[in-house]
Amino acid sequence: MTVNTTIQVAGVKETINALKKIDPQLQKDFRAQATSIAQPAINAAKDMYTKVPLSGMAYKWASKDRQLFPFSVAKAKSGVKLRIDTRRNAVGVILIEQKDPATAIFETAGRANANRLGDQLGFVGAGRTRLIGPAVYKARRGIEAEMEKMILDTARTVRQAM
Repeated sequence: MTVNTTIQVAGVKETINALKKIDPQLQKDFRAQATSIAQPAINAAKDMYTKVPLSGMAYKWASKDRQLFPFSVAKAKSGVKLRIDTRRNAVGVILIEQKDPATAIFETAGRANANRLGDQLGFVGAGRTRLIGPAVYKARRGIEAEMEKMILDTARTVRQAM
């Protein structure tokens, strides 16, 4: 009696997790390749930060012993990073995020509920950001095909290794 088995990688999360099981270096290479492919979108997001949005944001602000500001353009630009999230309940797998706390506050202030900072910065809809989201979505068209090709090639590599 013969037994036939086929292994299918259903999605990107499973492919990335399988890479780590096969060889952790493969997962590191995948991250590096994804970062290089997404570099135009990362650069577009970084280019959006040109000045301090409100003059008061350049000063130190603290809330309950947690320093939230000052906002600086250099820290805002260096805070734009690519992250790969393979958790079970993750919304996206390959994300471009803002890691700087002051800039993240600027990007999202006032979207969940009305507040004075959000009112001064201007309206931003629920689930939206002020600068990074629109910049990444504009640059996204140029990288989607290449990213999809890389993911399919990686899935093929995983299937061959198993």
